[in-house]
Amino acid sequence: MDIRELDIQELDRRSLALLGDVVAQVKDDQLRLPTPCPDWTLHGLIRHLISQNEGFAAAARGAGEALSDWRGGDLGADARAAFAASAALVNDAFAQDGVLDRGFALPEVRNGGAFPAPLAISFHVVDCVVHAWDVAATIGVPWEPDEELTAAALRVAEQVPDQGRGPGAAFERRVPPLADAPPHHRLLGLLGRVPSWTGRPC
Repeated sequence: MDIRELDIQELDRRSLALLGDVVAQVKDDQLRLPTPCPDWTLHGLIRHLISQNEGFAAAARGAGEALSDWRGGDLGADARAAFAASAALVNDAFAQDGVLDRGFALPEVRNGGAFPAPLAISFHVVDCVVHAWDVAATIGVPWEPDEELTAAALRVAEQVPDQGRGPGAAFERRVPPLADAPPHHRLLGLLGRVPSWTGRPC
């Protein structure tokens, strides 16, 4: 599968919807729960998700070079509403005319130089699909990405290098999947998740 052949904007809308459906089920008293992401409670994870949506929206509009563009997420009084607002923001930004011809500044991935828009948006797809599992695993609800979304996210995740992974990095070390693991479990393993996680950091 070549990511350039995909309707990456539609895939992103679906990945955001998948994530949004899970976040909408979060209850306020669950925000202190630990998540599969080391050092993040559910509050911290949702704050990260909002920050990422805002950062990608800024990048799509030609900004986003400053790390502060990616660190300003705020849950306010309603984590679910705050996430939904950030999702609408990035959906609108990615739907702009000509957005796929732009370069996106992604300072958390590389300091200096822009990424082609389709590649940058594919990173957001992976982020949404896998973080949807993080939230779902934390609160004990289903995580059911469709086959095409899983395949696209898996294709991108396979390209993430092993170098620079680990605590404090953008990606955890890979977790070798079982030989007969389904695609969505292989996706989780490639990005450092343990599909059987039940409350302990991966």
